[in-house]
Amino acid sequence: MRLSAARLARLVLPALAVAAAALGAASWRATAQVSSYPDRPVTMVVTFPAGGASDVLARAVAAAMARDLGKQVVVENRAGAGGHIGAESVAHAAPDGYTLLFGTNGTLGIGPALYKNLRYDPARDLAPIGILHKLPLMLIVNPSVPAKNLRELIDYARANPGKLSFASAGVGTASHLAGELFKEQAKIDILHVPYKGDGATFPDLLAGRVSMMMETIPTALPLVKSGGMRAIGVTVKERSPSAPDIPTLAESGLPDFDVSAWTGLFAPAGTPRPIIARLNAETVSITRDKAYESLIQSMGTDVASSSPEAFGKFVRDDVARWRQVIQRAGIPQIN
Repeated sequence: MRLSAARLARLVLPALAVAAAALGAASWRATAQVSSYPDRPVTMVVTFPAGGASDVLARAVAAAMARDLGKQVVVENRAGAGGHIGAESVAHAAPDGYTLLFGTNGTLGIGPALYKNLRYDPARDLAPIGILHKLPLMLIVNPSVPAKNLRELIDYARANPGKLSFASAGVGTASHLAGELFKEQAKIDILHVPYKGDGATFPDLLAGRVSMMMETIPTALPLVKSGGMRAIGVTVKERSPSAPDIPTLAESGLPDFDVSAWTGLFAPAGTPRPIIARLNAETVSITRDKAYESLIQSMGTDVASSSPEAFGKFVRDDVARWRQVIQRAGIPQIN
């Protein structure tokens, strides 16, 4: 049956009008949602237990952001599975800006390269907002190792292949992969000795049963100051304000070595762009808060900021680097 143009118009135009009205209403609601954001407390999910380093940093961020947002930022701890339980919960949350993720390099930089069967796709399901902190590592050695700087350490390791060893907080941790990258770039043969957490490494490090470790500055520096360990260098391109007298590995002979733990803010994918922009502006703004900056630096951590796009690229590059390190070192993926 053929319909005349007039009859077709009578049938179609009302439907189009209803659809346009619905789209207009949805657009109005979305605009109203963004313009009034936030109109209630915001939840920031931390993927590790209360009291740990990530939790302390997250609570400092939450307090600083709440002052400018004008609404409480509530920290919620959801630990487990290397941080992926909490990250997954945010990935599947409503994309309205009221559930955010305080993400870490272990979960979102190393995790996608290390875990086989995550129940979410960090690259697809999370929207980067901005980086928050960088936490350099420090290469420390037991004083029994006859090396006072990086050049001497590399020369000694090459002359004694397999004699030196490095501790880590466990397979696939930042201290492990940083050690593997150090082996690769320095072209040396040193044995990896994994432990169950940073604290478990200290008795053997101090006793000289393990030669060295890549450890975060807040943890490593007291060991150096007490004389129990010797600092060889920090793992970022510029010297850390927390240890300005200790050279970087890059300036000491490994120019491409640049490794740090990091934290950053994420939202569920699909969160409206204006809300992402508003939250990013807050992550940048808090870096200008002198009290906040002083507090973060007192923890041996550097404040940082970026655009959402730059942070997204940073995370993608981090995943790609650790995937290559894991493959070249023959580290098995975790199911």
